[in-house]
Amino acid sequence: MKTKIEELLNYIQTIAPKSKEQAEELRIALLGKKGKITELFEEFKNIAPEQRKEIGQLLNTLKNQAQEKIAEFKNQFESTTSVKDQPADLTLPAESFSIGSRHPLSLIRNQIVEIFFRIGFTVSDGPEIEDDWHNFTALNTPVDHPARDMQDTFYISENPDIVLRTQTSSVQVHIMENNAPPIRTISPGRVYRNEAISARAHCQFHQVEGLYIDKHVSFADLKQTLLYFAKEMFGEETQIRLRPSFFPFTEISAEMDISCPFCKGNGCNICKGAGWVEILGCGMVDPSVLDNCKIDSKQYSGFAFGMGIERITMLKYQVKDLRLFFENDVRFLKQFKSVI
Repeated sequence: MKTKIEELLNYIQTIAPKSKEQAEELRIALLGKKGKITELFEEFKNIAPEQRKEIGQLLNTLKNQAQEKIAEFKNQFESTTSVKDQPADLTLPAESFSIGSRHPLSLIRNQIVEIFFRIGFTVSDGPEIEDDWHNFTALNTPVDHPARDMQDTFYISENPDIVLRTQTSSVQVHIMENNAPPIRTISPGRVYRNEAISARAHCQFHQVEGLYIDKHVSFADLKQTLLYFAKEMFGEETQIRLRPSFFPFTEISAEMDISCPFCKGNGCNICKGAGWVEILGCGMVDPSVLDNCKIDSKQYSGFAFGMGIERITMLKYQVKDLRLFFENDVRFLKQFKSVI
């Protein structure tokens, strides 16, 4: 039996089938139900116990080599056949590919970043899962403030001190804690509010918060910065107005309107006949916020502002339903032709 195995091993090394069919015939002759190797395994049952180890190893080697050799030939013939069956026609036109575009929110975010970058603002980022200190307390938000209510904030049930950030102002706290003034940065990112989804509201959206801290920073600096932004974003003819408001982390606080970019202040359905459209909130950084972040409020002052990227995008592209930004409808997205 040992001689038969050695003869078959030598035979396997010399075989050279010339087609896929011959390779299959060889497989049947060696490894089929009545194949030579299969017959040897049947004879192995009658081998004396003292010879089984040696003969068994030889049989396994023979079977493995036969399988590998046949598989090698089959792969060779299949690759050769596929090339012959599918000849290349160099006269055929190339396949066309659809040119993608950036999401409208990404377009506006990048434009906002570029505008503020030109006047010295850096871009900072932070975690979307925040602790109470960075999201509320450090920003001078009292414990009984409505923003802390469960109806507005997503809390992590296992730890009520951990929340999904409700504003990217939390990034500014990290920046102030780890950097000495002067600080001039914007913080774009996704935020979360526990709100019902509608054409005007969503449980997740995007903000850009801005912060400037230095010596002798005034409200006039804030006004000129925001006027520059409005003219760069909506056109040179754009005007702004600031209305008194309240935010826990700024004092004084204001909301900023721009002259309606569609009716030029004459009144239309977009601005509801007022001629003005609100786009952001702003104010001078409350001294308590500076002190919370270990910045001397007697030596430094600053301003902050925040805007919703969806709000700016809806104005810029006249989108009337906020939900369109999150539905991934190609019919909507393909309207924005900025190439990736």
